[in-house]
Amino acid sequence: MQLRFLGGAGTSTGSKLLVERDGRRLLLDCGLFQGLKQWRLRNRAALPVPSSSIDAVLLTRADLAHSGFLPRLVELGFRGRVFATPATAELCRLLLPEAGRQQEEEARLANRLGYSKHAPALPLYSEAAARQALQLLQSCVEGEDFEPLPGWIARFAPTGQSLGAASVQLRSAMHSVLYAPTLGRSDDALLPAPAPPEAAQQVLLGATYGNRHHRSSDALARLAKLIGRTAARGGTLLLPTPPDGTLLRLLQGIAQLRSAGRIPDVPVHLDPALGTKLVSLYGRHAARTRLAPADFERLLQAVQGPPDPAAPGIVVATEDLTHGGPLAQQLLELLPDARHAIAFSSQQPAGTRGAALLAGEPQIKLHGDWIGARAEVLALDGLSGHADRQGLLDWILQLPAAPQHLYLMHGEPEAADSLRQAVAERRDWPCSVPDHLEMVHLREAVPAEEHDVAAGD
Repeated sequence: MQLRFLGGAGTSTGSKLLVERDGRRLLLDCGLFQGLKQWRLRNRAALPVPSSSIDAVLLTRADLAHSGFLPRLVELGFRGRVFATPATAELCRLLLPEAGRQQEEEARLANRLGYSKHAPALPLYSEAAARQALQLLQSCVEGEDFEPLPGWIARFAPTGQSLGAASVQLRSAMHSVLYAPTLGRSDDALLPAPAPPEAAQQVLLGATYGNRHHRSSDALARLAKLIGRTAARGGTLLLPTPPDGTLLRLLQGIAQLRSAGRIPDVPVHLDPALGTKLVSLYGRHAARTRLAPADFERLLQAVQGPPDPAAPGIVVATEDLTHGGPLAQQLLELLPDARHAIAFSSQQPAGTRGAALLAGEPQIKLHGDWIGARAEVLALDGLSGHADRQGLLDWILQLPAAPQHLYLMHGEPEAADSLRQAVAERRDWPCSVPDHLEMVHLREAVPAEEHDVAAGD
């Protein structure tokens, strides 16, 4: 068996792990690269192996960093089945067509305003291509074995962070792989804690927050102060959020602060095209959360229609599924005005607008023009649903047996290597941070009796 890191190595985006055995190929995750241009250009390129040679895809979550390349893979010739949990499949049916629609709109805008270097500017894929790719989706319930290919047994296990997110336990006659690119928090108020890990020879874990420590109470206190001072300036607070559980957690936090009388009574606005649909979708799957259906109804009732530019308010906006979209327009309107504020509650990959703003860049490029950054900008660390450094370590230390190797991927290099050092201090296990396109040849498992003989030599 071979493992090949086609994405999610050296970056926290573009997750793609190719597993090869006996001439068959299985792709775990099919994500888009985001951030730095050298990564984004890979979205336009073909994979190192023909897409038509991939027999099946397993998606661990609907976030575009894990699923967003799927329409492109189909356009390049993939015709196999795509397996996902029921909630991930439903989220993909919401997010992938919207991503295609936004890309088409961004291409039209670039051609009209002339800010693209390409003539004409073209979307990576269309809404129609996304809908075609969705026809390959097949739902598999968490905790139940299924056979993605003959001789391969797979099982999804919930990992928290976002609805439907799961790890994959993959077994063949001689090998076992545990793939968990996303891990949630044990103390999450929205979703249950991740399922404990199962034993596997090869364990692959996402290290997005491998060098961070969450303090939710501190984050809520900072959010309360930020809402107060932004309202006092007569400004709007923009809260960009990924289209996942983070959006729900922000709405929960705002409702909690309002109920406690810790913030002024300013209106909360939510993107109707995607945000309200996302809350409704979570409500339909309330049994898989720690909330009741009525809780999701209350969150929706607390938000209002389009914001009034002349009045203070809070805008919870889904982060761009592409480099355009509604958030770009919000930034154009709010960023140049010092009355307003922008706070990021999720990790911003290198090369994104969010990373540039958090680094203090005085201007960013939007629709071909440089826009001055005069609004207040800060990070709300602690509100993410991702497991932090300690949460990741706790999960690793629950492994019932030592793996042959532990790979830390789906994280920026500093975060992944920081977690690697922490693991090395606690366990004498082979542990590494893989490189992009690295290939690993796995040796066959040695029967127990041979282990005993070798140990006695």
